[in-house]
Amino acid sequence: MGQASTCPPAYALVDANNFYVSCERVFDYHLRDRPEVVLSNNDGCCVARSAEALGIRMGQPLFEVRDRLAQHQGRALSSNDALHGDMRSRLMQVIGPFRPEQEVYSSDESFLRFTPVFGLYLDAVRRALAFYKSSASPTAGRSKLK
Repeated sequence: MGQASTCPPAYALVDANNFYVSCERVFDYHLRDRPEVVLSNNDGCCVARSAEALGIRMGQPLFEVRDRLAQHQGRALSSNDALHGDMRSRLMQVIGPFRPEQEVYSSDESFLRFTPVFGLYLDAVRRALAFYKSSASPTAGRSKLK
């Protein structure tokens, strides 16, 4: 039998930035570069915010931020569980072939464990995620013709 590897496993955390907001922007280009929040299931609280979301806190009630969003031409969107679930599945499918062990932590976070042999594939994972990011951008495949 071969000797056991002395290299420790490598761990990676895959975390999609502003995941719910990013999902919405894939299919609605007009939301790009505007303050945007995605609301809880009862539309009462902000559960996801874009980077442009004006200091709005996680869980902040919509009634406290409605005027601020309107002032900056921002939008509050109802949660779209079907869309978010579909995009989550796509994300996990992209990273799936490159991971020997995966622990899905939340809808947009996953921990990956790479054994020393699979550590050689970290560059492939980076390339796959870069491809996913470019193919999921709001302008990917969009024609400039009207």
